[in-house]
Order: sequence, then C-alpha cells, then structure tokens
Amino acid sequence: MSENSSSIQLPNSLFAGKTAIVTGASRGVGRATALRLAEGGANVVVNYIISDDDALETVDLCIKKGVEAIAVRADVSEYEGAHKVASEAIERFGRIDLLVCNAGVWDGAPIEEMSEELWNKVINTNLKSAWAMTKACVPAMKKRDSAAIVMVSSTAGQRGEANYSNYAASKGGQISFTKALASELCPKIRVNAVAPGWIETAMVRPVFDDEAYKQSVIRSIPLQRIATTDDIALSICFLLSDWSRHITGEILNVNGGSVLCG
Repeated sequence: MSENSSSIQLPNSLFAGKTAIVTGASRGVGRATALRLAEGGANVVVNYIISDDDALETVDLCIKKGVEAIAVRADVSEYEGAHKVASEAIERFGRIDLLVCNAGVWDGAPIEEMSEELWNKVINTNLKSAWAMTKACVPAMKKRDSAAIVMVSSTAGQRGEANYSNYAASKGGQISFTKALASELCPKIRVNAVAPGWIETAMVRPVFDDEAYKQSVIRSIPLQRIATTDDIALSICFLLSDWSRHITGEILNVNGGSVLCG
C-alpha cells in the first residue's frame, strides 16, 4: 500500500464504479488516500502541480489495484485549473462521485514579518482551492446517488497556531466552509472534514530531525504516536463511504486525542 500503511484492507466493492478526485495526490496524505480509494474499487483522478514522476507513480500504484487512474496537472487554487481537473475526470470516466480537497501548503511567519504574498499563497492553496474544486465538481456530483466531499483541514483550524496565522485561518475557513456546504448541498452531497494533527510526511520531516522535539510532540499526544498518512487516508475513506451515510457537516479529529473537540 504505502510505506506507512496498516494491515487493514478495504473491500473492493466499497467504491466500485465510482470516480474519485484527490487534489495534491502525488505524495503524502493525497497519495495514501488515492491508493485506498483504488483499493476500494474507485477510479481515481490524481491532481498535482509539481512532480510528474511522483504523480505518475501514484497513478501506476492505483492501476496495480485493478482500477483506472489518470494524472491531471493543474493549479487548483485558480478556478480555471479546478475546472480542468473536473472536465478531464468527466471526459475520461463520465462522472464524479467523490472529491477530496487535500491540496495544501504549510508555511508561516510571525505576523509582523508575514508578507501579503505569503498570506495569499497559503490562503489560496488551502482554502481557495477547496472553493474552486467544489464549484467545478458539484454540478456533476449532484447527478450521483451517493456523492461525498471531504476537506483535509487541521487541528490548527480549531485552536490556532502561533507564527502560522495564515495556515490556521485557511484551515479554520475550511471547517466553516464544510459546515456551510453540508447544509447547502444536502441531501444530494454529503460534506465532511478531517482535522489531522502531526503527520509523518515529507513536509514536516525536517522539523523532526530534532529528535528531542519529536519526542516532546509524541509525549503531547494521548495515543503516544504521530499519525501516518494511512491513518488519515482511512478516515477520509470512512467519510466518503456509505459507512458514514448519515454523517454530514462533521469535523473528524484524527490527531491521537490532541484536540478533544468537534
């Protein structure tokens, strides 16, 4: 499955016949989610913006699970890019059932030092992209019987994060956006979010080069370990599946108990 996947296996009937779009799917949580969706029988659209090699590797790994997959390079923080992803999904598969808004960046600075460029970069990548992808995909998703959207938010969106006010604002915005859409799009489309804490990804790995700091983070987590990308992917798949068919507008904390709130 992936370098940090669990032994859990999803039934290949879980998403059989469905088409899923995952933004930011060339690595990390996005890749893990794409692979789990493929394992569950979905055809997968792998959105990415930087690495052709990483995206194509994700596609190959999905195809090896017996489904179809394509890679679509596009900047989904702009509506034109989001529309391209949705259009290519419909052109190839004829439908959109599932959407995972995972594209994101973690970059900050003290507020006195934060440039307008940095503020906009994070807000646009994390929050505007969720708006653009939802707007682009909803018309097709409304034609399906059990469509679902999952936003990948963060604990920072619930409790803030010093020196990353732009990131916290973007993730808090995703949470409010989730709840607004859940009311607006029901009963045709369910909309939920996951709120991870620390995750073992390439994005945060340099922070954990300091072993003492890494151990302090682990001690702060009630379950005493840092999440894997597969922990997040499995939670996303739960919210996308009919296992959660009576859940919408929910913020699912996947952080080992670090933030005990909804």
